[in-house]
Amino acid sequence: MPFSELTLIAALYLALGGLYLVIVPAGVYFYLNKRWYVAGSIERTLMYSLVFLFFPGLLLLSPFLNLRPARRTI
Repeated sequence: MPFSELTLIAALYLALGGLYLVIVPAGVYFYLNKRWYVAGSIERTLMYSLVFLFFPGLLLLSPFLNLRPARRTI
């Protein structure tokens, strides 16, 4: 296996790992933050499925998640 093929394979693994652990979970967090309190039952099932599917990446990004509602003005 030549060096260029090995480098290509390593770059592909790194790109797919970054996509699975950082990029897609960040999109899922954004989606959850926007739709958490207004989602219907089918959409909530989709949310739970995405959390299950991308759990390792969500766990890495979890310190940055804030699903609390915005503060009300009185």
